[in-house]
Amino acid sequence: MNPMPDNYARIVRDNLERLDWNDLDGLAERLLARSKSEGIVFRAFGNECLLSENGILLDGLSETGPIGILISLYALHCAPEPAATAPFKAFKELPGSLPYAGAFASRTEAALTAHADRLIQKIDALKAAFGGADPPVDMPGDAAVVLRPLPKIVLCYLLYRGDEDFPAAATCLFGADAERFLPTDALADVGEYTSRRLVALVGD
Repeated sequence: MNPMPDNYARIVRDNLERLDWNDLDGLAERLLARSKSEGIVFRAFGNECLLSENGILLDGLSETGPIGILISLYALHCAPEPAATAPFKAFKELPGSLPYAGAFASRTEAALTAHADRLIQKIDALKAAFGGADPPVDMPGDAAVVLRPLPKIVLCYLLYRGDEDFPAAATCLFGADAERFLPTDALADVGEYTSRRLVALVGD
């Protein structure tokens, strides 16, 4: 996703104009959200999101940047079926992921390695912020957590502390059918902005 910053708001607006605002309850059901008089409400990237034909608010503040684009794309592309979690899969297993694999590894996974210890220490707080859950029992790593940056987008982060033999590491896996709810390039960006949010939350 590489539009110029002054185009972000236009892209968000254009995406929102393509939604059927005459069926608010149906839209809310498809997005795994709840409808109210002002629009549709759900958690997005650890914040309260209000989606309406007038725009996107995150915790009451207008969101017209990259995260706003991702939320509007989720609203456009999200399939009506429930989201599956296990078996989780690597980003490279998503269709058409090859052009984005390097950026994903750098911006989503490597970006967390310097913060691995703090993320592990605060994993319960991260889980609470993202409406997360415990990982499947067979997941590797020193710690792991399942997060929902968007209601039907499920990520599993595996975190490894560094020691004298191995550096710290982080792996981000996707729910089994993530591509049904967002295109692959947008899923790469969801990983990046989720990781950015995690670093901000631990204050590292």
